[in-house]
Amino acid sequence: MRLTKYGHACVRIEDGDRVLVIDPGTLSEAEALSGATAVLITHEHADHLDVGKLAAARKDNPSLTVHTHPALAAALGDGATAVAAGDAFTAAGFTVRAVGGEHAEIIDGLPGCPNLGFVVDGLYHPGDSLHVPAEPVDTLLVPASGPWLKLREAIEFVRAVRPARAFPIHDANLSAVGMDNFDGWLLEEHGTDYARIPLGGSVDLEEPGSRR
Repeated sequence: MRLTKYGHACVRIEDGDRVLVIDPGTLSEAEALSGATAVLITHEHADHLDVGKLAAARKDNPSLTVHTHPALAAALGDGATAVAAGDAFTAAGFTVRAVGGEHAEIIDGLPGCPNLGFVVDGLYHPGDSLHVPAEPVDTLLVPASGPWLKLREAIEFVRAVRPARAFPIHDANLSAVGMDNFDGWLLEEHGTDYARIPLGGSVDLEEPGSRR
């Protein structure tokens, strides 16, 4: 299974002709959706969902499936499938379970919108949340920056999930200095192999559990 990092919170997961994209937003590249057979969207914020890019991809490939929380699925219309926390389903041939349900709070209960995390064959994309799923996670995509996030919380999230490996996402707000600082702290975490995937770069992931 190959994982490719695109801008901000967008990643692409491939295995042969199976192509799954998570959170193709306005800060990610349109090429992330090229040839995709399914899309997962954690929530409706523009940095996680570019409606124009998604519409263009669905026009090019009418069989493209989209999975997201019920309110957003209704807004996206035909071709979007509503899923809820706890649901297990198949997308692009990958086994997926939706977890969590709420966006992390910034202040005063805001933004107060739904947010689903997705566990895809042992890889976990939490969207804008720090929800710890019940099942083991082999690969964690850890948010690195956001108005709802502190560095301490990111570190505690990694410790709570206890993945074999972790890669940062949600990092468009960080300068090069900020990325280096975040990486330096996460590299100190024992028990989890941490690395940054360059923008547009890929890593090949082993089968879940094979490193333990």
